[in-house]
Amino acid sequence: MTKKYSVRIDKKWCKGCEICVVLCPVDILFIGDDRKVDVSDEDKCIGCLQCEYHCPDFAIFINPKEES
Repeated sequence: MTKKYSVRIDKKWCKGCEICVVLCPVDILFIGDDRKVDVSDEDKCIGCLQCEYHCPDFAIFINPKEES
């Protein structure tokens, strides 16, 4: 079974720099109409943490989902 992750974005802190969008290896991040990052399909997140590690505004958080 593949581990699942939650992707939380703090829209107050996000300035829409697109660093996370460029770094995401599974292309699930994009810039929405509000010029802030958004997630297209959280279930495809592999938990690599590249977006979280490189966000200059500390606006994105990746956490393991609880297994049910």
